[in-house]
Amino acid sequence: MQISALEDRRVAIWGFGREGQAALDSIRSRLPKLALTLFCSEAEAVGARARLDDRLDIRTSVDEAELTRFDIVIKSPGISPYAAPAVGAALHGTQFIGGSALWFAEHIAKPARGRVICVTGTKGKSTVAALIAHLLRAAGKRTALAGNIGLPLLSLLDASPEPAYWVIELSSYQTGDALDPDLAVVLNLFPEHLDWHGSEERYYADKLALISQGNPRALVLNAGDARLRGLATAAGACTWFDNAAGWHLHADKVFRGERQVLDLRGLPLPGRHNGLNLCAALAAIEALGLDAVALAAHAASFVPLPHRLQRLGVRDGIEYINDSISTTPHASVAALDCFAGRRLAIIVGGFDRGLDWSVFVERIRAQPPLLVITQGQNGSRIHDRIEPMARAGRLQLLAAEDLTDAVARAQHVLGNEGVLLLSPGAPSFPRYTDYTERGRHFAKLAGFDSNAIGAIAGLGIA
Repeated sequence: MQISALEDRRVAIWGFGREGQAALDSIRSRLPKLALTLFCSEAEAVGARARLDDRLDIRTSVDEAELTRFDIVIKSPGISPYAAPAVGAALHGTQFIGGSALWFAEHIAKPARGRVICVTGTKGKSTVAALIAHLLRAAGKRTALAGNIGLPLLSLLDASPEPAYWVIELSSYQTGDALDPDLAVVLNLFPEHLDWHGSEERYYADKLALISQGNPRALVLNAGDARLRGLATAAGACTWFDNAAGWHLHADKVFRGERQVLDLRGLPLPGRHNGLNLCAALAAIEALGLDAVALAAHAASFVPLPHRLQRLGVRDGIEYINDSISTTPHASVAALDCFAGRRLAIIVGGFDRGLDWSVFVERIRAQPPLLVITQGQNGSRIHDRIEPMARAGRLQLLAAEDLTDAVARAQHVLGNEGVLLLSPGAPSFPRYTDYTERGRHFAKLAGFDSNAIGAIAGLGIA
């Protein structure tokens, strides 16, 4: 749906974070006289009122009856269409769309447009999207990096000149918005965001809507993921990574088929999972028809994203690692693998989405760290799973009241030697608004500048 189709319709915007603000700005740029209603929080309403928009009706509460008054509601990604009050309003005919859907509709209507690469997956999508953009720019291509990574697509609606490539990260909340991308990259599938999607099966279906509904011209898929291996590739040509014929890892080396291309050691991409992220990015570059082997060396100049196994530094003999973006047990396992053999304390726990922590428990059983500290809503559940190993003397296990308490306890146990790893394996709320706030708090507790750690290099067009 293009923005022009909103004219003479009853339209509301639901949520006024980055996505909601970008939606309002884009609509106003095309339809300055359109009457709009904004549903938002009290805190968001302060900024909305400051705009002095006399065609904007601001409301700080929302229910099904209110939503049914509108033909179209442009909702922020974090609002689930599967829960009240959205689900009831939809049954009465209200159409819910995301801001990304507006961008895609506007983009495909352009006679001359840049090529679109959409990246999704349970883990690694931000890093892979940023790597693809970095490599395209190294090839001299004007490239946009936007989407779920931190810059709404609608913020770049009228980019001029049009970039040659659009690299777009999509969360499972946004994959259904994509239309006709030139390339769809799907990295992996693990259960996540079950509270938003309602079930594991729906999560997978929504994630794969990028393929089943988006009509991509070509695909890049992970051969190491059983669910992805089972996908039909009728949607377009498919390039596989993590298999012997394509881009894959062997020990600490990156190979293209039988050809060794890169040594991971010394690259700013710690861990096997980041090596696979690089393979995915190189497979995407290859699928776009560029010389991925020649461009691979530019991975050495990649600036890692914040809150993803981010090395904050050393204080009093302790090395602090901020992996606050870790919101699944699988992510915490990947983080542990990066520090195997080190004197390690790991902080886990957060919002309880009911995920199975067996994969984490098995990893702890196989290679126990020095210390596990649990906290947050699901902390006690994780603690109970690990306690038998602690009683057997295989590791130390502590329960903390919150992150402040967890850091203090870890510092006491580590003394002046070791690694303190924040890799929660769970979302940050309700204590924090997002993983960024949690990561900044961890940095502050560790004695580092919490404002200096959060910049994402490469956002926007360059």
